[in-house]
Amino acid sequence: MDWSISWDESSLNAYKEVFRALCLIPILHYVIAFMVIWVVFLYNFLEFHFFQDFFSGFRGAPVALTFHPTSHIYHGVVSKCKILHGRYIATPWLSSPHFQTAFLNFFGNPPAFSYRRQLFHASDGGTIALDWLTSSDISRGAFEVNHTISKDDTTPLVVVIPGLTSDSTSSSDCFYNAGWTEDARVVIDYLHHQYPKAPLFAIGTSIGANILVKYLGEDREKVPVAGAVAICSPWDLLVSALSIPKSSY
Repeated sequence: MDWSISWDESSLNAYKEVFRALCLIPILHYVIAFMVIWVVFLYNFLEFHFFQDFFSGFRGAPVALTFHPTSHIYHGVVSKCKILHGRYIATPWLSSPHFQTAFLNFFGNPPAFSYRRQLFHASDGGTIALDWLTSSDISRGAFEVNHTISKDDTTPLVVVIPGLTSDSTSSSDCFYNAGWTEDARVVIDYLHHQYPKAPLFAIGTSIGANILVKYLGEDREKVPVAGAVAICSPWDLLVSALSIPKSSY
């Protein structure tokens, strides 16, 4: 019993000594330590890579390409794009993808244009916003041109299927489903029938890329699309959904 009391008293005295020692450390040292920890946290959280670039002499890294050795697209197009066979280096003072996005948002200088919105009514009762943009909208201004497109027009059409950050509105009685391809299907079929002579291309970004790839896989040879590009596609939505809460951003 006496041994237990002695042990508790010695432990308490040890904590008191530690606390007394901590009190002797100047406040400035705590502030510096906190700032260092905070900077390290922000460096990793914002995905900076300045020091990696610095120690590599700002030489950048080779662009990594994954392709099939017999791909006609690679040998006919990609192999001739010199920029894809060089090295990539980010601007040193924008060595964070988040800073790059913020910089373009506040200091970017995009061309002035206005979309022309068409409300497409699907057979299931839903409404899909089709935002049109032509080259003349940018070169001559959105309000100075005739927006009529001839049915026999052969100008290529590009359908962009955005991700979750799109500001285009749509309404439907169906719940949201990232694997739902019917909206993309009916819009592409509609455009193909409206402008049968115009080559049709499709671009999907993020979840829009997943929808596009799934649609192409479902309809295969029946799709009226001459070419398609999927950018940053979450190939496995289940794995992506499970990893979002675990990520640091």
